[in-house]
Amino acid sequence: MSTMTLEHPPVSEAERREVTDFIYREARLADEARYADWEALWTDDGVYWVPRAEGHDPARQVSHIYDNRTRIATRVRQLATGYRYSQEPASPMRRLLSNVEITRTDDGYEVGSNFVLTEIVAQSTHELRVWAGRSTHRLRRVEGGLKMAFKKVVLVNGDEAVPTLAFLI
Repeated sequence: MSTMTLEHPPVSEAERREVTDFIYREARLADEARYADWEALWTDDGVYWVPRAEGHDPARQVSHIYDNRTRIATRVRQLATGYRYSQEPASPMRRLLSNVEITRTDDGYEVGSNFVLTEIVAQSTHELRVWAGRSTHRLRRVEGGLKMAFKKVVLVNGDEAVPTLAFLI
């Protein structure tokens, strides 16, 4: 007896626009240090993960960030206090997203995208830092629209010593 796997129907153009708009808004809110608005994009069981390298297991290897929803809220509160001196004032930054690929899941969408983020580290010296990598978002449809249930950011240089990640990558 052969087994068939049930595939999800393709994503419609309207869904593609909605999902892509969500990903772009999430990036803009992080770039603009609008952390309370960024935090509101998460589900109650959300997980934010920045592994040291693709293929790492957060239960077995150290991650740059592996936050559950409570830790995400704590991180946002810390950034809002002004006591995160490494980000006072907040670094001006902008990211570009590309190669957005959307797959339907049982309860929403999985979205992969490449990014390049530029950051002025010290405004007095105009030091420019470039971050690059691939993000994976899992979006869930909830009342009122889409929310992030999961975000993984794999940095190109993540397995090397990286400078502080005091902002939201």
